[in-house]
Amino acid sequence: MTGKADFTEEDWIRLKRGPFVAGMAISLADPGGPIELVKETAATVKAVQAAATSGEHGELVTALAQDAVADTKMRQNPLQDFKPKGALAAQEILDELTAVNQLVSEKATPEEADAYRAWLKAAAQDAANAAKEGGFLGFHAERVSEGEQRMLHKLAEVLAPPA
Repeated sequence: MTGKADFTEEDWIRLKRGPFVAGMAISLADPGGPIELVKETAATVKAVQAAATSGEHGELVTALAQDAVADTKMRQNPLQDFKPKGALAAQEILDELTAVNQLVSEKATPEEADAYRAWLKAAAQDAANAAKEGGFLGFHAERVSEGEQRMLHKLAEVLAPPA
């Protein structure tokens, strides 16, 4: 089993903020109002909390999720120093997720790396499903907007197993 000792402290931080970065990608793909942002963020947090207790994504993801939950309980920002800005924010997010995918692929077992990638994709999908987008007062709103769907496809590309 791959664990915290197999990664540098910086690597571990990057891996445990991965689902939050994936959730952020969805929020930036189709920015809604503050209510949508809160719902998307809450869905990402729930995905991390679920992984901390369910064990369904394996031991590595469980350890990362438990660490992230402990950080949030101590009111530490799960994104740490990752703050993408401006017009390049979406590309910075995709670059970060590409880097963590490469990192987990190099240091974890193939099964653990697959489970990690599945966890990030699930967190992003949960964020996308959390709030309806568009419409007026809920009428004609979409569960997953076109922009969010495009981002989910991009995330699937950057979170594919390396060739």
